[in-house]
Amino acid sequence: MSAAAELLGTAVCGMTWGWVGTRGSWATPAARTSMQAMAEHSVNWTAIAYAAEQATPFSTEIPFTEEPTVTDVEIVSAIRHAHELGLQVCLKPVVNVADGTWRANIGFFDWDVPGEPSWTEWFESYRRFILHAAAIAEAERCAMLCIGCEMVRAEGQETHWRSLIAAVRGVYSGPITYNCDKYQEDRVTWWDAVDVISSSGYYPIDAWETQLDRIETVVRRFDKPFFFMEAGCPSREGSAQLPNDWNLVGAPSGAEQLRYYEAMFGACTRRPWVRGLMLWDWPAELYSLEHAADNDDYCPYGKPAAAYMVQQYSAWASESRA
Repeated sequence: MSAAAELLGTAVCGMTWGWVGTRGSWATPAARTSMQAMAEHSVNWTAIAYAAEQATPFSTEIPFTEEPTVTDVEIVSAIRHAHELGLQVCLKPVVNVADGTWRANIGFFDWDVPGEPSWTEWFESYRRFILHAAAIAEAERCAMLCIGCEMVRAEGQETHWRSLIAAVRGVYSGPITYNCDKYQEDRVTWWDAVDVISSSGYYPIDAWETQLDRIETVVRRFDKPFFFMEAGCPSREGSAQLPNDWNLVGAPSGAEQLRYYEAMFGACTRRPWVRGLMLWDWPAELYSLEHAADNDDYCPYGKPAAAYMVQQYSAWASESRA
């Protein structure tokens, strides 16, 4: 059994914490209280996720040491607090685009052209960003490192990814994963280079069985552990059919989120090869319980889905996944 498979022998009952990692937002008593509250929901893993911003989808510099990205001190403090709470940590550095373009659309010519921004230039900057995170993950004994998230156009740059992964292994000794976007699991050609396959499982409520059938063929072909690095649904009317659309117009609805959780957990727990869920998401600044019914975002805190999640995670954590 591989080290990654052994690590994920117990289900990932996880939650992403702290997104987007805006500077100063993690270095507060409220952030510590938020993580404590998350840990009290039968969570055994957390993805500590933060973003660095490049200016446009065609920029080749990722200024990860500058605002608005959280500082190294904030990152280390969050990791250590998670460890104090008994949580396994997946460190998840992510690149965003300052102009609002989704990171999946970061892209350049397939080949390098003199005088034009190129994948080679971009990966040089991205490598610095990821290796910096890898050094933190190694020093702080993070259980896993995620080297990218939903980089759909970049995923075709197989040579660059393999080179990056080799460089990361020179810095970080733990399991490495990559978080592809929904519907992309069978399009990534370099899964053999990572230790764990993961994806964003924002599938419509009635599509889980079909999509899991498709994903299973990938997991079997590459013989790697798999879990959903992201999954979840806003507590908003209509979101169960479009769980990835955080701008969908609709009234707050805890019932909608609960209905989605029931379908998601039901489908995933029936598949032993699904090693767990890293639900999206738990903010560093948590709303009050009094305002939970009016909150229409992904966090389940104080909503009907929270009690269901605790029930499911408590049962799932006692099972062996293979």
